[in-house]
Amino acid sequence: MRSTADRIRHAISFEIIGLALATPIGAWLFNIPFADIGVVTVIGATTATIWNYLYNLGFDHLMQRLRSSTRKTLLIRVIHAILFEVCLLAFLLPVIALYLQISVVEAFLMDVSFAAFYAFYALAFNWAYDRVFPLREWREAPAGG
Repeated sequence: MRSTADRIRHAISFEIIGLALATPIGAWLFNIPFADIGVVTVIGATTATIWNYLYNLGFDHLMQRLRSSTRKTLLIRVIHAILFEVCLLAFLLPVIALYLQISVVEAFLMDVSFAAFYAFYALAFNWAYDRVFPLREWREAPAGG
């Protein structure tokens, strides 16, 4: 299992690299000044990080209360992921629309685009992170296991 320090390194590096990629891509894709999209991406990343902690804490407490366990089935994992994104979208949508002075529809498309980007980015980042910083037990495991 990863240490607290490793988890902090993971979270910080994930956000810094994500912002370094999402900000220029978002500015180019949506034809919005870099500084403005930078504010949106920093607000989004900060909100997502805080929400991720609170949401998972609350979800685990709810699961413990309802099921006496935090073990998630595939269906619960799908519901968990969808609810996380819907709630994050509900919070960020008005923030994006107001800050950029764009319509709610434009803000929705932008937010969904960022969510899609971060889904693929998370997959690639976590794969790379696990290779750069493998756990000791992974290095000691026999080949093919």
